[in-house]
Amino acid sequence: MERNETFETIIEGIVNKQYVVVDDFFSAEEVSLLKNGLLDVLHQQAFKKSAIGNRTDEKVIEAIRGDYIFWLDEQTDTPASALFFKKVNDLVAYLNATCFLGIAEKEFHYALYPEGTFYKRHLDVFQNDQRRRLSLVCYLNDENWLPEFGGELVIYKDSGDVTIFPERGRVVIFDSQTLEHEVKPVQQKRYSITGWLKTR
Repeated sequence: MERNETFETIIEGIVNKQYVVVDDFFSAEEVSLLKNGLLDVLHQQAFKKSAIGNRTDEKVIEAIRGDYIFWLDEQTDTPASALFFKKVNDLVAYLNATCFLGIAEKEFHYALYPEGTFYKRHLDVFQNDQRRRLSLVCYLNDENWLPEFGGELVIYKDSGDVTIFPERGRVVIFDSQTLEHEVKPVQQKRYSITGWLKTR
């Protein structure tokens, strides 16, 4: 398999730090296409209130989580979906070939955090389902996201907390099974694609 420097950077970050921040995973034009796909869903009023837990014990608890989501379907023939899953599938193939992670499934959704919402500290795996291996977030916010807008991702590590600002086009990938994290309160709408690479 031909060496991919972006994917190698991701592997190095995951191996050495359990997380990685990549600002050139998608080009500026690709980020605009992804953002337009999200706005199309928003215009169709297709977002739903998010819940905690998985399908066996799903609950909406706004004191813990305040975002709205729309699940992405890889079979849906839209330019944004095709672009996103092509890049993710390329990454999965590279990870499986070079690191033998055994990624076999994936699930992703658009996420919208209205003003004043947040997601309290949590882990991305469930007690009855440990298949999530890597978490991936791609930020689709407006240009020039300022610190006062909030919405930071905070990753909690024994070596010290890591604060990541949700700048447009930024991709964050981290270990789903070990890293607790939270989304700080947002002061204006915060957009992203969020999801997981899963083993069988």
